[in-house]
Amino acid sequence: FMGVSPVTLDDLTSGFNIALNITAEAPFNMMLGFSETEVCQMIAYYQEAGLIKADTEEMIAEMKPWYDNYCFARASLRTDPKMFNSDMVIYYLRHHVAYGTSPENMLDTNTRTDYKKLKRLVQLDGISAKEKGCIEQIAAEGSIVAELHASFPAERIFDEGNFVSLLYYYGMLTITGTRGGRLILGIPNNNVRKQYYEYLLAEYRPSMQMSLNDLIDTFDDMAFDGKWRGALEMIAGKYAEVAAVRNGMEGERNLQGFLMSMLSLCPYYQMLPEVEMAHGYCDIFLLPDKNRYPETAHSYILELKYLAAKDSEAKADAGWAEAADQLRHYAQDRKVAIMARDTQLHLIRMQMRGKELLRVEEVKKVKSEE
Repeated sequence: FMGVSPVTLDDLTSGFNIALNITAEAPFNMMLGFSETEVCQMIAYYQEAGLIKADTEEMIAEMKPWYDNYCFARASLRTDPKMFNSDMVIYYLRHHVAYGTSPENMLDTNTRTDYKKLKRLVQLDGISAKEKGCIEQIAAEGSIVAELHASFPAERIFDEGNFVSLLYYYGMLTITGTRGGRLILGIPNNNVRKQYYEYLLAEYRPSMQMSLNDLIDTFDDMAFDGKWRGALEMIAGKYAEVAAVRNGMEGERNLQGFLMSMLSLCPYYQMLPEVEMAHGYCDIFLLPDKNRYPETAHSYILELKYLAAKDSEAKADAGWAEAADQLRHYAQDRKVAIMARDTQLHLIRMQMRGKELLRVEEVKKVKSEE
């Protein structure tokens, strides 16, 4: 990841009082990482040397969701391009030079170091349910609004706001926008998002009995045959198992985090939460990874509706109808047609009450056909 833990005067020997913290200053925003222009120049260099034969635009399109989107200074949000992680780009280009193709696993194993840091951090006795809740919120929603603290001593990691700032300094969050005087800190890309899901899966797994092979079998059916029901019903069943033994597990955010962490195990898709479609935001879009699995024949938009145990049947029916309208609206977006090209697009609505699956079904794109 691109990031470094903050250092304060309290953490160093006395007398160290002449250093400047330039981490969030705009002139240095592009110092670490590569801009898209620089990545294109690198690709051109290897193409001219005959070491890379792939198309530049296709390579950039493949790298962007996994390696791009870093910003380190509030003042640079609207002036500088987003930055690619340099380590991840070099990992990708090295594979092209050595083998003439993209890496089968877009997740650079070097980033595991930072994931292990996160895992150790959240296992410390000092971490509270609030900090764990931050991780679950970020994993489910993709971002969090917070003040970025410039520095803090190690013994105050768990003070108000410091934990989220630490995730930023670890490179597991980046600046994606502003809300008043605070920053919107978001997951920069799929590489980092996968680390959050792996953490959640490690948290969930002791509470459920699950064969990964059985789940992958249902993903095969989903990607190649369009048989989606087995996968979603199995995931819903596992959520019920976890919620039954974990206090506070029930809730829309927890359900979203669980669903996305389980779907992240499917290798055939890039899982895109909260994608803007037709001036709205779908819950989950499963974008086929046609570069690695060209035989993937089906794509999916999932709309999730959550009900508390006390919610009425009228509210359940209203949410169910709303999900169908939202899905049809999303399907009309030209961007969806481009992303889902060469596949059959399925619009799936799913409704949960507490930890129990109420219903799940496919919605036809045209209402009059039902």
